[in-house]
Amino acid sequence: MLRAQATLPASEKPLARELLQQLIEINTTDSVGNVSTSAKAMQKRLLDAGFPAADVVVLGPDTPAENKGRKDNMVARYRGRTGSALKPILLIGHLDVVEAKRSDWTTDPFQLVEKDGYFYGRGTQDMKDSGAAMIDAFLRLKREGFVPDRDLILALTADEEGGKSNGVDWLLKNHRDLVDATFAINPDAGGPELDAGKATSMGVEATEKLYADYRVTSTNPGGHSSLPRPDNAIYHVAEALIRLEHTPFPLETNEVTRAYFASIAKLKTGALAADLKAVSGATPDPAGAARLSKDITYNSLLHTTCVATMMTAGHAPNALPGSAIANVNCRIFPGHSQEEIRKELIRIFADPSLKVQYMTDGGEVLDQGSDRKSMAPPPLNPEVFGPLEATVKAMWPEIPIIPRMETGASDSIYTMNAGIPSYGFSGMGIDHDDDRAHGRDERIRVVDYYTGVQFEYLYLKALTSH
Repeated sequence: MLRAQATLPASEKPLARELLQQLIEINTTDSVGNVSTSAKAMQKRLLDAGFPAADVVVLGPDTPAENKGRKDNMVARYRGRTGSALKPILLIGHLDVVEAKRSDWTTDPFQLVEKDGYFYGRGTQDMKDSGAAMIDAFLRLKREGFVPDRDLILALTADEEGGKSNGVDWLLKNHRDLVDATFAINPDAGGPELDAGKATSMGVEATEKLYADYRVTSTNPGGHSSLPRPDNAIYHVAEALIRLEHTPFPLETNEVTRAYFASIAKLKTGALAADLKAVSGATPDPAGAARLSKDITYNSLLHTTCVATMMTAGHAPNALPGSAIANVNCRIFPGHSQEEIRKELIRIFADPSLKVQYMTDGGEVLDQGSDRKSMAPPPLNPEVFGPLEATVKAMWPEIPIIPRMETGASDSIYTMNAGIPSYGFSGMGIDHDDDRAHGRDERIRVVDYYTGVQFEYLYLKALTSH
């Protein structure tokens, strides 16, 4: 039955495209965007489809003042079978996106453009594609009269990509009753890994790296540019960043990444397969790891990574800078804290004149980072993986399901810390070498988007049809 439905019917494509276009074309960046507009648009979609007003709410914090009216979240409840004793399932996804400059792109980042078999636009990979798919699944199931065996809760939220009002965190702290669940599914991680458009595996987030920003500052008296000082603040920071560029963090693996490498090795051939196998054991082979680290994806699975992302310096073209400031963004391997990595950056920079501070998600600059470490993997719940195996088998016969470590970071950190086991996967396949999330000309192959929409529908139906 599932196999016969593996492709999104042609009759369903117009709505799926319309939802993606609507989400892409509402600017939800932190600087000038408005998540509330997007949340209300999706609320209207559900209300128009017959969901009760009491079950589709838009709400968010009124503080800080600059966020008032812009950072609302939508929470929708799809009612399950009357009298069901099963606890709800939570689906989460962020509506906000990272900044995108029109001058950097070949298309308008806030317009859905279809060309050469791809949808282009900010959020086509991260993660308005999955937001559209979840809304589409709710609308389609409702239209069919489907009654799940328990309540499904969908939370589309603000500030995962930056800002002071993270929606998942806020909802858990202020409206736990609206989002409390037995487990959460977060399509912001995992999914089919493609090789030239062909699915080779289905990744499931089992753990993730820890996010951290650090401010690196150099100061001096400045002065007239005709009298250059040897301790130019810009040079101090630049030299420290060059040292960082050439000082990789130590090689590391854990039970999740070792299992991932062992599974992926079976799908590859030649030297690549040998190197993947060589890092899958308890003691990873340094030579194999060095070769793999030349690939940006494998490198991020083998190391903590820290990279300069922003720099500010100077006040006039004919004056020496009184200060230079760089932002260093780190994705920290599980087992290490933000404060531990701050101290490691100080060691790498080897310049006592520099100040290295931790910057919170809300922009607060602190002299010390948190001792919090990445979350432990949740149990492999058969309620989650049974329906997943059936859906994957229907859509991509023969590909394995492989738990993996998310190299970025997601809102699962909040649900996990709140005691809600969380699993990351979607049906949105991205080619291994075409990860453009947060980058210019972000895109998803049109056929892969429609496949992901169908996956969401089939998985939610399988998940709640007991």
